[in-house]
Amino acid sequence: MPADTPTSLPVPESAVPAEAVAPLIRGVGVLRELTEAGGTLSPSALERATGLARSTVDRITSTLARMGYVRLDGRDAVITPRLMELGNAYLAALRLPALLSGRADALADELDESVSLAVADRDGIRFIHQATRRRAMSLSFRIGDLLPAERTAPGPLFASEWTDADWRAWRERRAADPEDRGFPAVPPRELPAQEWDFEVKAAQAGRDGWALDDQLIEPGLVAVSVPVRDPRTARIACVANVVSHTSRHTATDLRETLLPRLRATVAEMERELASTPDPDPGPPPSGSATWIGAAKNELGREFIESLARGLTVLTAFGEGRAALTLTDVARATGLARATARRALITYEHLGLVRQQPESRTFGLTPRVLSLGFPPLSRTTLPRIAAPHLADLSARVRESTALAVLVPRGSGEGAEIQYTARAVSPRIMGVDIRTGTRLPASATSLGRVLLADTEGSADSDRVRTQGYALLDEDWEDGLRTIAVPVRDRTGRVVAAVNVALHAAGRTAEECVAEILPELRLTATGLETELHAASHFTRVPLL
Repeated sequence: MPADTPTSLPVPESAVPAEAVAPLIRGVGVLRELTEAGGTLSPSALERATGLARSTVDRITSTLARMGYVRLDGRDAVITPRLMELGNAYLAALRLPALLSGRADALADELDESVSLAVADRDGIRFIHQATRRRAMSLSFRIGDLLPAERTAPGPLFASEWTDADWRAWRERRAADPEDRGFPAVPPRELPAQEWDFEVKAAQAGRDGWALDDQLIEPGLVAVSVPVRDPRTARIACVANVVSHTSRHTATDLRETLLPRLRATVAEMERELASTPDPDPGPPPSGSATWIGAAKNELGREFIESLARGLTVLTAFGEGRAALTLTDVARATGLARATARRALITYEHLGLVRQQPESRTFGLTPRVLSLGFPPLSRTTLPRIAAPHLADLSARVRESTALAVLVPRGSGEGAEIQYTARAVSPRIMGVDIRTGTRLPASATSLGRVLLADTEGSADSDRVRTQGYALLDEDWEDGLRTIAVPVRDRTGRVVAAVNVALHAAGRTAEECVAEILPELRLTATGLETELHAASHFTRVPLL
């Protein structure tokens, strides 16, 4: 369970290994540029940012779109929640979020402050879990964001374990980027800091076992951190961090009032790590590469086979599969050993994979989170649903909507709230605004949602058939059909419907023609919801 420890800076482009896969390097570069831009860029902007030819950008985005990692929206390329499966592979292999996030969340509730977990990424830190507070002045960092070690509370703790080579790499980075322009998650550095200041702080943090950030990132932001140590090695596995604002706590307050409680929680976390056995390897993604040949035949030259094959390598890792041999990777992905080997060489060059020479195994590094995770980690269900509803509406030429159950007063019955919609292109179509609330029992959306919680005869029928059809029950001329949307546990959390004028299709035609399209939409929506909610909370509203 140890986190990635700082190593040297990435090798320069001139030192790209001869066996590296050039299309994979370019594809990763496109994903990183999309991530730093917040998830959306036009092809021309990608062309400028990456220095690639427009035709190459178009082929890369076409391939990523076929994989479900990017959506081509008009003239823009937009990353999709499915891309989070790459970062999920790293987080699942690391295991720390799964084991420790509950205690971090409980501490955040107790202190009413934001609590995060961070790991080292070379001479920076990345967040792997966030429990934030909802207030006007709140933490804006996201899971996967990279911060310079010297401007954070966790940084000095990680630096207390650096080698001479690590310190040289840090000094080289500081000299090349004195304003921290390479860290888009933080504001540029305004005043130069003396190198020895951080060295002194790192030595002090190593002795004290905790560290403070007193407005190093920006005015008003204060934090206190304590390391969580791997019981097998006694090295730092991650750092627990409490963040506040000077309007609530000074740095001294954090040390005197919150540090003792943070230390107690860290002790609980370390006991959790010590008492939890290593997991049995879960089933690897079987035949991940089997669809690639069909995609190549479908798209022809626009599909970059080596990029698609290379990206499947990252998904070979996961819980119980933190360290894999070349043979393991090839078996999990269905790729030839030579293909898997070249992909791993490429990822090692890019800093996404680290090899352990003594065991001849490979493992993912926190840098995998740089592939789309930060902007996607705060997505919502309506945002995930919007493009799926638009596609469905275009296919069936009718209005579509997403809704969730919302509480009402005692004895008033359940209601649904419309949270996303796509309006029919027809002259006469159904137009119910987002935010509208209706009695659940009066709508097909509501009956699908109630079927997961009630035991009436109607609910039993809806649950058995997997859909609800209302034929002019609520309004004359209005016919609707709805299906459920389930979360990772199988629980129904939302419903999606198609609404139309009764003259457009009969009830039988709705079941025969619209229901399959509805189910296809729900499946696509669920795939992205499951990826987005693996290690982050996806709000339903």
